[in-house]
Amino acid sequence: MTPGSKAFYRLTKPVVLLAGLSPFILLVLRAFELTSPGLGANPIETLLHELGRWGLKFMLLTLAVTPLRRLTGWGWLLRFRRMLGLLAFFYILLHFTVYAVLDQSLDFSAIAEDIIKRPYITLGVLGLTLLLPLAATSTRGMMRRLGKRWQKLHRLVYVVAIAGSWHFYWQVKLDTLDSTVYALVLAVLLGYRVYAWRSQLNKQS
Repeated sequence: MTPGSKAFYRLTKPVVLLAGLSPFILLVLRAFELTSPGLGANPIETLLHELGRWGLKFMLLTLAVTPLRRLTGWGWLLRFRRMLGLLAFFYILLHFTVYAVLDQSLDFSAIAEDIIKRPYITLGVLGLTLLLPLAATSTRGMMRRLGKRWQKLHRLVYVVAIAGSWHFYWQVKLDTLDSTVYALVLAVLLGYRVYAWRSQLNKQS
């Protein structure tokens, strides 16, 4: 069984999916105190932080697939990019759901006020809003249907990643080490794309 074969993909796809869902499963176990530590004195804040962090991690992993594939020649990595992107959407959507349902008790006026008055929430909602059409058009059928427009639409992932990273940085306020590391990783991933794009232009000229 070689990487890139159908047998390899059938074997590794469930493993990657289970690994991607394991942080969520662990959070559920912690919420019901079936494992330790629990969610602490402020469980809603813990859920918000952990779900948002994992959403950003999977977003960065999704963006890392193309550079890794080009640097290593491992074309089979592309087979996992959609799954990683959907995992990012899953955690980010849960992050917002916890905020809207548990933190704000579906008080839409309070949510709207937060979006207007708190810039980090504005950025977070912007990122989620832009992520919705990307998740909705992630299927092969939509790729065929949209053609070249699909690729243009999915470039919004860069805006989503920047908004998410900025949202995280503003949210933590004091201890910004983690958010700074994520921002630096994002800067490297985006910088690589700019470098590759300019190199391609130079080859064509």
